[in-house]
Amino acid sequence: MADVHPLSPTGSVFLDSRGSDRALRVTWHSEAGVVVLSLWRGNVCAGSFRLPADEVPDLIDLLRAGLDSTYRHAPTRGPGQARPESA
Repeated sequence: MADVHPLSPTGSVFLDSRGSDRALRVTWHSEAGVVVLSLWRGNVCAGSFRLPADEVPDLIDLLRAGLDSTYRHAPTRGPGQARPESA
């Protein structure tokens, strides 16, 4: 079992839409020139991926394009409104 380390101040946690204890942690490691995406189940890291910092813009572009295409015809959400259900 891997030790749990505190989240760096340049990171964030995203909870899995399925609930339970699954989460994605995103942390920047500028000293290594990477952003680490790690999958967590409770307090255990189940896997990680080190993305070189110079490839982050490509990931952002992909996520933005997917979001634009998926929600092109969806109504605009206001603060506090729920996200559309995923299949």
